[in-house]
Amino acid sequence: LAVGWGSKEITAWATSPGGCKLVQNTADCTGRWLRSVPGNLRDDTDELLLDDNTIQVLGNASLLSYHQLRHLSLPKNRLELIEPGAFLSSQGLHVLSLADNLLFTNYSLTAAALSALPALRTLDLAGNRLTEDMVSVLIWNLSSLESLSVARNIIMRLDSSVFTNLTQLLELNLEKNYIFEIDRAFEGLQKLQRLNIAYNYLPCVAEFGLTQLRVLNVSNNVIEWFLALESDDLFELEVLDLSHNHLLFFPVLPRQSRLHSLLLKDNRMSFYQRLPNGTSLADVTVQFLLIDGNSTNVTTVSLWDEICHSNLSSLRLLDMSQNQVWYLPEGFLTQMPSLTHLKLNQNCLETFQLSEGDPLAMLTELDLSQNRLTELGVEKSARNVLPNLQLFNLSTNRLQVLPPGIFTYTRKITTVDLSRNWVDLCPQAAIAGKVESPPCVDIRGVKTLTHLSLAGCGLRGLRRQPFQGTSLMHLDLSDNHQALSGDLRWLQDLALTLQVLSLRNTSLSSTTVDFSVFNSLVHLDISENSLTVFPVSLGVLKLRSLDLRDNCLTALPPDVAQTPLGRSLREVYLSRNPYNCCTLGWWDSLQQVEGLHVPDGHRVTCSYASSTLNPRALPEHVLQSCHWRTANLTLLYLVLALPTCLTLLVAFAVIFLTLKQKLLKMVKSRCGVSSPY
Repeated sequence: LAVGWGSKEITAWATSPGGCKLVQNTADCTGRWLRSVPGNLRDDTDELLLDDNTIQVLGNASLLSYHQLRHLSLPKNRLELIEPGAFLSSQGLHVLSLADNLLFTNYSLTAAALSALPALRTLDLAGNRLTEDMVSVLIWNLSSLESLSVARNIIMRLDSSVFTNLTQLLELNLEKNYIFEIDRAFEGLQKLQRLNIAYNYLPCVAEFGLTQLRVLNVSNNVIEWFLALESDDLFELEVLDLSHNHLLFFPVLPRQSRLHSLLLKDNRMSFYQRLPNGTSLADVTVQFLLIDGNSTNVTTVSLWDEICHSNLSSLRLLDMSQNQVWYLPEGFLTQMPSLTHLKLNQNCLETFQLSEGDPLAMLTELDLSQNRLTELGVEKSARNVLPNLQLFNLSTNRLQVLPPGIFTYTRKITTVDLSRNWVDLCPQAAIAGKVESPPCVDIRGVKTLTHLSLAGCGLRGLRRQPFQGTSLMHLDLSDNHQALSGDLRWLQDLALTLQVLSLRNTSLSSTTVDFSVFNSLVHLDISENSLTVFPVSLGVLKLRSLDLRDNCLTALPPDVAQTPLGRSLREVYLSRNPYNCCTLGWWDSLQQVEGLHVPDGHRVTCSYASSTLNPRALPEHVLQSCHWRTANLTLLYLVLALPTCLTLLVAFAVIFLTLKQKLLKMVKSRCGVSSPY
């Protein structure tokens, strides 16, 4: 008997003769190599878990003892057949999982068994090599189903005959099949709310009219067009995922909907109202040819008008990353006054205009990274731009300057990423009579800012106090070869708040750099530099993570494990340094520190003569040689110094004896004392 803690009560586990774990009315027989359903479990069992076994047939007598069964789980068996009478004694079954089996072999007999389950609510048939015809047969009489998964099968085409009787269905999962065509397959599913058709081969979605649907996932297909039905009916759609497709245009969305999340990541989408050469296509229409049986319809659509007529007032998340967007049409964002997250990263944007009138007052996250931005425009008279913005990602663009005072408008900004832009930081306020040299980015006085990344910005000789008036906790200055000037005094304003600091690849080589003032620092990265000696000032810090990779260190201090640093460290990176195999006492002491993890420990090497060795397994002859070098070092110095000392002593004696009489006479003449000779 084992005792486990449940929610505010003690749950007793017992083991049945078949090796199953029993808790209350649940029997867990997972991974027991069972070839049949155990018949010796409690009669009142209502949940039976038989995952990952070797059951091939669920016979008519397999479940006779379990009249109260509500949940039966049989994934990852070798199930080929469920006999028609298998569920006659368990007609109250609500949940049945048959995923990852071989039900395609005898699907018609299995369908007869399933038809005896009038109360079944959830059915999982994923991974059974089923075609659409097999699925239709298996679910024909399951009108009570609310959730169905036929994912990871070989379904290719769906029509209105497949899901005919599923009038209560709320959720349908069809992902990872081979579906290339859907012909009115969902029209009879009046209660369907969640539909997942991801990872298939759909080329387009035309005349989308499932007004009751709340969540639609058609990501990872080959969709080039998404066209909603031209109707003024209210669509309940809240989440639409069209990411990872081949969309050429912004989707034509329902005119009235409750859409709050629109995911368009990784497509081929652009806007064509005007071209880079200045040509305007505002009046150009697109014609769609719709073929339905013997009838052919031509629909003319003006994409820009459709965008304007779509009600996106409830949209909160818009992800258009990884597309080919080089501009946003005029008034595009005006339709989205509730927008809080806007992702436009990895596009071709060259400018992005911010104005006080834009509907971005609710925006908390704006990602414009990995574009071609050379300018971020703000109207001169604007005083209320992005007032609620918290995260601003501008990394990997071509910016050299930001609009003056932009961070004074964003009164809640906490995170700014300017990495991989050719920008410089403004120094402290200019001295009278002198003018600051533009361009530069001024973050002084931004009290809410806590995370700042300036990696790879080509910073040149930071001076004075560029972080004055801020409370930065995370600062990334990596890949700035000219940023450091031998000391860290320009970081003095962050001494009490800075917790994470990255100085990776900043040409740091001076051992006189003083880190001791950064008492709050817990994560420090000084990898990829030219340090030859471990900075002594690090010993007093209470870091939890330290990265020393790719430097020129031959050893760490022998007592590093006994310092405040050694006692607080939980993670340290040490690889790719030329450590001396004969001075590894620090390494041995670190291995004894409880709770300290060296993630790259297997890559740490040391040098002996011309060999590179693993410090965890040094050859015996190397250990002996190093022992002789270290243990007899004092004796070696003594042996080397002894002849010199003896020579000096003999020379002193000879000189003394030679000059003895003269010295005595000199002493006598000066002291006035007679002495017999």
